[in-house]
Amino acid sequence: MPSMNVEVSHSMGKEAAMERLKSLMEKIQNRYKDQVKDIQQSWDGDTLNYSFKTFGLTISGSMLVEEDKVTVDGKIPIAAMAFRGQIENSIRDELQKQLS
Repeated sequence: MPSMNVEVSHSMGKEAAMERLKSLMEKIQNRYKDQVKDIQQSWDGDTLNYSFKTFGLTISGSMLVEEDKVTVDGKIPIAAMAFRGQIENSIRDELQKQLS
């Protein structure tokens, strides 16, 4: 499966960033309820493991929260490769909103 990577800088420290990101998946589900389904998330220390379905395709990966940045690594289906840039931009925009 092809990969995607998004990195967003922040200046709030790791703990504050983690607190803001704990509700991120719920906000995404509410905002994109017609497009995003079956959201799963679990925290393992400072890493959020996630998966969700959009347009019948499963997107999964992890989000590492550090003192000054959040790094998202994920896997997207080959069928979604044409939309990889759009997916990465959407994730980046959503993270910037949460971390500003």
